[in-house]
Amino acid sequence: MPDIIQQFDEQALVWIAENVRCALLDPFMKLYTQLGNTGVLFIVLGILMLFFKRTRKAGFSALCAMLIGLIVVNFTIKPLVSRPRPWLVIENFINLTPEHDPNSFPSGHTNAAFAFALAVCMSAPRRWMKVAAVCMAVVMGLSRLYVGVHFPSDVLMGAVIGSLCGLAGAWVIRKVWDRLPARLRGQE
Repeated sequence: MPDIIQQFDEQALVWIAENVRCALLDPFMKLYTQLGNTGVLFIVLGILMLFFKRTRKAGFSALCAMLIGLIVVNFTIKPLVSRPRPWLVIENFINLTPEHDPNSFPSGHTNAAFAFALAVCMSAPRRWMKVAAVCMAVVMGLSRLYVGVHFPSDVLMGAVIGSLCGLAGAWVIRKVWDRLPARLRGQE
């Protein structure tokens, strides 16, 4: 990471830890960020969407987008970049949740959240679903900073890459939707 970005990232993260963390938010942020482990919150929501005809296409799009994001981020970019986690480079920095993957860039939680959100935005039938998905993604990214397991640039790039994966997932499903069996599309 270029020195100027690393310096900004470290200063911003320390500022968040010193000025934003509080006893009221700690439990919520810890819980919410843990719900993003292995993308479980967004996978469950994507699967739930498959049970309803009106949201089935959005569910398939979201699951496809998260699969693309998993391949791009967790199996490709993270191992290639190998950026260490904040507590490994900032002296006396304390993270609030354990993180076993030593690679920080980009944020996989944020990637999954934004892949889900953009796929839902492209496919969901209701505006409130789209707004809720984007809000959930933003909070996931912020929670990663709050608990101190990612630098701001990790989260920013996770959001950008996740958004692109979300668009790609929605595009793939749109292309294959009419070829899927009518039963899968809920049109029997």
